[in-house]
Amino acid sequence: MVNERVPKRSFLRALLFLLLLPLLVLVSVAYFVLPAGGDGGLALAQGSGGGTFHPVAGNFTPDDTEIDECGQGDSPCLEQAFGNIAYRQGPQSALTLFDEHVTTDENVRAHCHRIVHNIGSAAFALFDGDVATTFSRGSATCASGYYHGVLERAFVGVTSHTELVAVARTLCGGGALRRHGFLDYQCRHGLGHGLMIQTGYDLPLALDVCEGLVTRWDRSACAGGVFMENANTSFGYRSRWADDEDPLYPCNHIGVRFRRSCFLRAPTRILLLNHSNFVKTATACATLDSRWVAVCFRGYGRDAVTEAGFVLDKTVPLCRLAGTWSGDCWRGAARTVGDRAGLGGPRRAAQFCSRSPRTQRGSCFAGVGIVVGLLFPRDAARRRECADIAGESIGSCVRAASAAVDPNGWGAFG
Repeated sequence: MVNERVPKRSFLRALLFLLLLPLLVLVSVAYFVLPAGGDGGLALAQGSGGGTFHPVAGNFTPDDTEIDECGQGDSPCLEQAFGNIAYRQGPQSALTLFDEHVTTDENVRAHCHRIVHNIGSAAFALFDGDVATTFSRGSATCASGYYHGVLERAFVGVTSHTELVAVARTLCGGGALRRHGFLDYQCRHGLGHGLMIQTGYDLPLALDVCEGLVTRWDRSACAGGVFMENANTSFGYRSRWADDEDPLYPCNHIGVRFRRSCFLRAPTRILLLNHSNFVKTATACATLDSRWVAVCFRGYGRDAVTEAGFVLDKTVPLCRLAGTWSGDCWRGAARTVGDRAGLGGPRRAAQFCSRSPRTQRGSCFAGVGIVVGLLFPRDAARRRECADIAGESIGSCVRAASAAVDPNGWGAFG
């Protein structure tokens, strides 16, 4: 009798293990382990509060706050005041007024990204959570903060991983968003921001949800938003997936499939930690594995032209620091110039590139091509636009335009 019980218990234990094995494999794939920045330990991905999502921001609620009431440095007041205008008069009215103030009011200019975040949030409330309609009424002003604000609010009320994935897959599917177009990119990118905010800056979980999107292009745009939010949080919240001793963290500690998106955003974090020292930042990019060095310098170009106030003469010496990879700097810079100007972006970026160093002009117009690809829905229209604005660099412009919208995602800016 005793001899019969032992094999039976062993069989039951083996059966239990076999039943649990698929679950263990699933968990290990979905929640990969990363060393949490700054504490030296290992952390398993989970929503803040042990699996319960706690968004940093809540739903927009209008009140009586007006712009004239806001004192110097009072960002929350300005955010609420412009949000009130968007909610009552529509986002286009709020954005028009914002564009007037941002050129004359240092207080508005200093907090521009957060203000347009709130305009997007208010518009999302106005249009009853219709992402496509809200996106179509916005603009890319001040680093596309409007679009980020829409998506950061779209997850309010989501309380489980299953819901998170389900909502993420449907948010950007509205008919007004052309597939792999400008607004679709802004939506997927903003989705990454929203995922980070909604999960309490749980980067592995946010990336896990990005991984569940349909194409590599979708996943790249989403991951770009995740890493942008991680490097420079919208609400001043410190992400535990950032390490002051390792500015490239977590890029070298994540799966290869997300490293391209991570290194593209890495220069922002490096510059933040070294007080905008572009010499040290260029050195950091140059030391990377050959697979990632070019994309790092494209992100460097984005930050360089922003630091230069979008002035070409100030951008030249910063891109020169990139040395062998200066073409990638110009590519990132041109894409950033074009991206911030909506439908007029390609022409504004082309004017910028027409005065760039001749040896880098083809690379610069490739950056213009990324914006052309997102804005124009057909290859024939993209070729006409490139022919009109790129001159002898038409080939670079056309090739980048086609690659920018390819579902394989390798030509996307991320």
